[in-house]
Amino acid sequence: MASRVAIVSMGWYGFKSSVDELSFREMMFEAATRAYETVGLDPRRDVDAFVSCQEDYWEGIAITDEFAPEPVGGVLRPTLTVAGDMLQGVAQAYMMIKTGYFDVVVVESHAKPSDITTMHGIFEMALDPLYLRPLNPPNMHFLAGLDAAAFLQRSRLGREHLAMVVAKNKRAGLSNSRASHAAPLSPDDVLSMEPVVDPLTRLDIAPFSDAAVVAVLASEEAARRFTDTPVWIEGISWITEAGTGALAWHTIGAMPGLRVAAKRALAMAGVSRIDTDTSFAEVDDRYSYVELLALEELGLGSPDEVARMLEDGDLDPGGYYPVNPSGGSLAAGVALEATAGFRLLEVYERLLAGGYEEGRERGVVASWRGPPTRTFSVAVLGV
Repeated sequence: MASRVAIVSMGWYGFKSSVDELSFREMMFEAATRAYETVGLDPRRDVDAFVSCQEDYWEGIAITDEFAPEPVGGVLRPTLTVAGDMLQGVAQAYMMIKTGYFDVVVVESHAKPSDITTMHGIFEMALDPLYLRPLNPPNMHFLAGLDAAAFLQRSRLGREHLAMVVAKNKRAGLSNSRASHAAPLSPDDVLSMEPVVDPLTRLDIAPFSDAAVVAVLASEEAARRFTDTPVWIEGISWITEAGTGALAWHTIGAMPGLRVAAKRALAMAGVSRIDTDTSFAEVDDRYSYVELLALEELGLGSPDEVARMLEDGDLDPGGYYPVNPSGGSLAAGVALEATAGFRLLEVYERLLAGGYEEGRERGVVASWRGPPTRTFSVAVLGV
């Protein structure tokens, strides 16, 4: 197998509630152009294959992957589609390079939820057709509400802890140009709102954003041709829990799939504990409770221990172990399959910027494709 795999460049466009000036294809082109120009890469000459992360249902177009090659420079070149988030696509590119048959692989992901007028209908079609869809749930977040309630009951944490996550991430996003939903909120601002689906308020639920993200992956030999500062993929894994979309699909109030993916990725990277062997993490927070649950499944500690770290400011951007210092999805929005791309981009850029302790020159990315799926991905990046 080939040697190490690196990310040599990333580009992006959007991260706004609505990108009215460009189509999703034009957003892909802009993100790809930025990624290529950074390292002087010619996609027609230097790239061996392309991976596009998208789903027909989001686009409203049949066989939408036919629109992928042209914007990223992959016309008549090997191009494959992953019906999953960007971190799954990066995992495919990683494996392709490790075979030794590919030196450079580009991964793109994009989302334009502002164009979707039937978001609730798309969600309903993903539900179990026998038990859940006939219920015609009036709120597309009802499964997250059940999951959050089960987590709070099991962990014995309260709504105040969810409010602290919201306030932490919304405020952290104020220093991030991509966090268009950032706000100077306090936990009391969150607690003062009525739940839209118990126990989650409107502020506990990340809004949508339009975005496109492109990553250029390369073998160690190829990476050295493009940059002196590669960011290495030291461990990566993903998993889809078995299930049918019914309430029996998974352990409610827990994420065993994330635990398995994390165990594999951390073992690949030689990480025993994320807070001692890595310096920060970007984890899913499309719902406030998911951040706390994800940290438990990543092995940071029990819910009580994670809650104490939250209360003490250890998870703040300047704390002992920053979690979502970017502001996360609560500040930057949910960009459908590109949401994991946002987290990857944030870890990539933060590692390049430095500021970590010696021996902890790594960051963790943990993503969930979102309800009603149970697909999780975890990666460890290092410099």
